[in-house]
Amino acid sequence: MRRPTRGTPPRSVALPLAAVMAAAGLAGCARQPDPGTVTVLNSATNTAEHEANQDHFDRCAEPLGLRVDQISVPADQVATKALRMASSDSLPDILELDGSELPQFAETGGLLPITSAGVDTSVLSDSAVSLGSHDGAQYGVARSVNSLALIYNAELLAEAGLEPPATWEELRASAAELTGGDTYGMAFSASPNADGVYQFLPFFWSAGGDETALDDGAGDAALQLWKDLVDDGSASRSVVNWNQQDVNDQFISGRAAMMINGPWQVPVLDGQDDVEWAVASIPVPEAGQDPVPPIGGTVMTVPAGGDEEREQNAGAILNCLNSEENQLAWGERVNNVPTREDAAAAYREQNPKLAPFADLVATARSRTAEVGTGWPVVADAMSGAFQSVLTGRTTPGDALERAQRQTRTGE
Repeated sequence: MRRPTRGTPPRSVALPLAAVMAAAGLAGCARQPDPGTVTVLNSATNTAEHEANQDHFDRCAEPLGLRVDQISVPADQVATKALRMASSDSLPDILELDGSELPQFAETGGLLPITSAGVDTSVLSDSAVSLGSHDGAQYGVARSVNSLALIYNAELLAEAGLEPPATWEELRASAAELTGGDTYGMAFSASPNADGVYQFLPFFWSAGGDETALDDGAGDAALQLWKDLVDDGSASRSVVNWNQQDVNDQFISGRAAMMINGPWQVPVLDGQDDVEWAVASIPVPEAGQDPVPPIGGTVMTVPAGGDEEREQNAGAILNCLNSEENQLAWGERVNNVPTREDAAAAYREQNPKLAPFADLVATARSRTAEVGTGWPVVADAMSGAFQSVLTGRTTPGDALERAQRQTRTGE
């Protein structure tokens, strides 16, 4: 669906991690003694990604007289793999988690505050700090992050005499103007899962929506915009079934003139010659507003194992990975934005085509910042709301009122 295991909207955590991890005795588990090796559990199962990670780990470990072993499993198996390792007293020294999973692990006390491992976080952007934090403490550090932007067919917009839309009004008008024949003006994912929720959030948050009070009326306009685009015929009714890869497929086949998507699609976009593509900021309700998209990516954490030497070794590796030089090299390798402000500025300058992603990351928010471990319930409620509106079953206001009730009852 997207670049394997990376750069994607984090999945909701289905396991009751707090209970399971506590039972498994996550905090205080002893690691296997091998002082010269730092172990990493991640989801880098793609061969190219695994090798890229190893290159960066090696360049940081070798000057310290260490080596790094990666244990890579599919992204949706990282949590359960960590639990099994906890039960056998073999937790890794570094645990790389999807950003939305961090609160579930931190809640149990099973993660070391990242500064206790000697990791310097002072150079990170505010949005990156938010991604790695829970309940006022920072437990994870991300070396690069991603978000969403408006990706458009530059040739089609030029032929129509249009500039990339900057406001919702312009988006609706431009999408209608660009719709014709087999081409819709706009494509987005409204699937009933993490992809759809990730794409809804920039509109919901930019409208002033509050995930702790879905029924306060502020987010109604975002749902109405999506509904209007579909009702106008400017977006396909199939958006309710499309994940983000489906949206990209529509775009590169010429069946969508504009789309909402992320930098993980860049390799596919660069690998085709049919569509001349460009990137712009996500349209906002009113001119002059800052868009508020979600920040996505993974964070590297240090499990609290009680072995200070191993924890400090892990911290030293993380500090090296997050040097300006290494962050910039990694960000360019994976098409993500570095989290250091100096590295992000250099990335923006060296990658002007992707510069809007760097700008959007600067105003992005973590999904779990306000609701913590309650995010999976909120995400499910949101997806139910936009699905019911786009399929004509209810109105935006009624849908979000029901969604708020769902967050209270969990049903």
